[in-house]
Amino acid sequence: MTVKIGINPITWSNDDVPALGGDTPLETCLAETAQAGYRGTELGGKFPRQAEVLGPILSSYGLELVSGWYDGRILDRTVDEEFAAITPHLQLLRDLGAKIVVYADTSRGRHDGIFAPISERPRLADRDWPSYGEKLTALADRMAAFGVGMAFHHHMGTIVETDDEVDRLMTATGRSVGLLFDTGHCLFSGGDPQSLLQRHLDRIVHFHCKDVRRAVLERARREDMSFMAAVMDGIFTVPGDGSVDFLSLLKPLAARGYEGWIVVEAEQDPAKAHPLTYASKGYFSLLATAREAGFEVATRQAN
Repeated sequence: MTVKIGINPITWSNDDVPALGGDTPLETCLAETAQAGYRGTELGGKFPRQAEVLGPILSSYGLELVSGWYDGRILDRTVDEEFAAITPHLQLLRDLGAKIVVYADTSRGRHDGIFAPISERPRLADRDWPSYGEKLTALADRMAAFGVGMAFHHHMGTIVETDDEVDRLMTATGRSVGLLFDTGHCLFSGGDPQSLLQRHLDRIVHFHCKDVRRAVLERARREDMSFMAAVMDGIFTVPGDGSVDFLSLLKPLAARGYEGWIVVEAEQDPAKAHPLTYASKGYFSLLATAREAGFEVATRQAN
């Protein structure tokens, strides 16, 4: 089982709150991604969206494109409407060799929701899950035929946030709907990462590695903080700097034969958490843990 270790550029620059690292050039982000040892990067807001432009830039740093986030609206759109909207994004990913898209259904206001108390977020009625699952599966089937698989991202402030909602999603959808497993969002929503992962091992197609500072997590849930307030308070960090037992999560993934990317994605204030320092710490911690779990790790190719 071979994995590659990537990172999300949110370590350097936060697209939801541009004041966090907004003045950091893309070149700094990519140079430090390579310097820290990563094989690839996910997309960020500063990345060019033309394959003929972005491809040579990534290559100049010896980096691959891992994937890219997409603000989905499938709850509120038809399958044809949503597929038409996402096609340019899928085209960019496919042209640059990415196999999956990070798809989060942000219908009904995730961007407003991340600044509201965590209790105030959209929910899907029990009666709506079967039809929602059918529509999402149809969209994922279209994506797969196009050449980019769906990695559905359970996320705070969305209709698929809790472990129970992930369970419902996996039950209501076909196998073309892959699961992006995110340790930080699972814990922040009150979940149990080990249990959730075991239940859906065969559906996991992408893995976001957020470590969590337990004291901030407990305060955020106790005080009903907003997602972004908790981020600003330091709820997330890189692997090896918090309370998550990544070995207990990566071992079953390795035993199952998972291959693909494991990605450091740790929203922090770059003014408080020096990006290169934390990126390096996360890389070496995850590299050691992945190897201990039984993975072969394809390290980066120098440019």
